[in-house]
Amino acid sequence: MRIDILTLFPEMFEGPFNESILRRSQENGFVEIVFHDIRDYSQDKHKKVDDYAFGGGAGMVMQIEPIALLLDKLKSERSYDEIIYMTPDGDRFSQTIANQVSLLNNIIVLCGHYKGVDQRVRDYYVTREISIGDFVLTGGELAAAVVVDAVVRLIPGVISDETSALTDSFQDNLLAPPVYTRPADFRGWKVPDVLLSGHQAKIDQWREEQAWQRTKKLRPDLLDEK
Repeated sequence: MRIDILTLFPEMFEGPFNESILRRSQENGFVEIVFHDIRDYSQDKHKKVDDYAFGGGAGMVMQIEPIALLLDKLKSERSYDEIIYMTPDGDRFSQTIANQVSLLNNIIVLCGHYKGVDQRVRDYYVTREISIGDFVLTGGELAAAVVVDAVVRLIPGVISDETSALTDSFQDNLLAPPVYTRPADFRGWKVPDVLLSGHQAKIDQWREEQAWQRTKKLRPDLLDEK
């Protein structure tokens, strides 16, 4: 998979994208992540990329021209399955969407800023709009990092134990069951006996029951979707 990220602040991605699974996935060739500074495509001598909104109102708007020039260049070089815009009023991001996006080959992720992008970018270029929650960030960079992290870990081979991703919370509209490791008895707080029994069928049944119970208690809305 190739992911092109369009942003005003590419440096914001250096930390999370150069550590752990995201770093290894790039080094091992499972994903190519390329950052593009939208300011590089500004036709203004001061690299200005925002302007006042027509009709007035508070805040600045990202101009269409530099974004369009960059998108046109990328689209002339390869075919893209999705052009995703990170915006608070997009579709709520979910594990289902992460699964869908992980199956694609080439995607573009556009990070908004200020009061957002000129609506014509959304009308004529963007194919999918995603939000990570009902709140507003200073820009789309942190949201994009969340989406990319969730997507990349689902690419086959990125996680050495691929079954681990399949048992994550939300994969079956259920929260994950409790997990334990050594020591089996810490300060009198003991691991459930069934997990030490070695009886895999009983362990699987216990985990399924725990997943249902936790979901019913913490996120009953997920059960309504099953």
